[in-house]
Parts: sequence; structure tokens; C-alpha cells
Amino acid sequence: MKFVSLFRRLKSNVIGMIHVGALPGSPLNRAPPPAIVEAACREAEEYTQAGVDGLIIENMHDVPYVFDVGPEVCACMTAVCTAVRHLCPSLPIGVQILSAANRPALATALASGLDFIRAEGFVFSHVADEGLLDACAGELLRYRRNIGAEHVQIFTDIKKKHSAHALTADVSIAETARAAEFFLSDGLIITGSATGVQADPTELKEVAKSVKLPVLIGSGVTYDNVEHYLDANALIIGSHFKKDGRWENDVDPDRVKRFMEKMHQLRK
Repeated sequence: MKFVSLFRRLKSNVIGMIHVGALPGSPLNRAPPPAIVEAACREAEEYTQAGVDGLIIENMHDVPYVFDVGPEVCACMTAVCTAVRHLCPSLPIGVQILSAANRPALATALASGLDFIRAEGFVFSHVADEGLLDACAGELLRYRRNIGAEHVQIFTDIKKKHSAHALTADVSIAETARAAEFFLSDGLIITGSATGVQADPTELKEVAKSVKLPVLIGSGVTYDNVEHYLDANALIIGSHFKKDGRWENDVDPDRVKRFMEKMHQLRK
């Protein structure tokens, strides 16, 4: 399984989330690109010093999100990702570009030497808070092949957060997982209903039994509930690692260190 080559452990790898500052062109942008890059690198250093197993870089401050991101977003995200990769040459690193900008994320990952992307809307259409999000697996995998990025893994959200799934209410999360596996996803991500909201541990068990792919938890993991998710291949953690447990704040090194100390004990 390719996942093994990315991460040292088969279970409960910890992926720290870097929320880059609002990029040029977005309503909340206040800082120039060099300052945004510097802040992202500072968070990457704090994460690596605490011993996380990987990183993912995301433009979550670019609210409200759009489906058609501009070239300035790709350029800035590539600058950030390249700098973080240079700082952490051997750590597995991924990128997500909101909203559902999966092809730009692939291009960014390829240009900056990253290992994976987090993709939205891989299979089944649903209604996100940005609008109607259609499935993209066929086009995305063909694009990955066309640009020579087949070494970049695609981890895909299923029944993703911040979305209504009335259109697919008759399709279980296990069926969605099997569809994503059939459409050649490299790994599946399970979330709660929103950023920071706990994922359902029973869904983790259900999906893990249904597919042979790696299963990741993409929201709501904390110091107090991590025991429920130890069977996941990886835990993407953003909100809990930030000051006061709020995703929009800076990384809190003490929170990360405390969490990783607990993980070291649980792994024994």
C-alpha cells in the first residue's frame, strides 16, 4: 500500500494542519505573500519540533470560498508549500486548496514536491455551503496523469463536512467509501458535520470494514477523545492544535506537545 511509504506507522499517524493567512485577492487578506510564507514556516517548525508525523497546508482563511480560484492563489500556495517542503525535506506534506480546487492543488503539490492532496467532491454530488459540488474523480485522475503527478496521492473526503447530503441520503457512508475506492482514491477522509466537530467513531469502523484503503479522520480529534480513533491510519488535526482550540488562531506548541506525548504513550 502506497500509504506505508508516506508515513512511518500504519495506524494513528498525526497530521498537523497549517492554515495559511488569507491570500491576496480574498476579503480578509492583510499580509503580503512573504509574511504569509514566514508564518506558515513558523507553524511548520512548531509542529515538527513536537514530533507530528506529517503536515497539510490549507487556505482556510480565504472566506468566503469560491470554486474557481485565481492564479494568485496557486502562486501563493506554491510559494508557501515550497518553503515548508524546504524546511521539512523528509516529512510527508500535503495541500488542500479551497474550495474543491483539486486540480490547482495537484499542480501546487507537483511544483513544490509535496506528497498528497486532500480533495473534495471526489464521488457523488452534494450541496456545500459554497454551492453545488459535483463529483470529479474521472477528470482529476486524468489530469494527474497528464501532468505527470501520479506519485502525488489523493486523499478524498466522503460525506464531507459543511455540506448537505440529502441528494445521497439513500447512499450509506460505506457505499460512498466503496465508490471512492472503485474510482481509485488513495485514501478516505471521514469528518464531523463542520470544522472541529467530532467524527462518528462508528463510521470509522464501518468504512474501515468496507474498503482496503487507508482511512483518515479529518475533524474533531482532541486530547480527550483520541482513543476513539486509534484504528484510523491518520488523524488530521487543526482546531485542537490552535490556541484556545479555535482553527483561526495560531498553533499552540504546548497543545501539540501535550497531544503528541499522549500519542507516544498510546502507541506503546
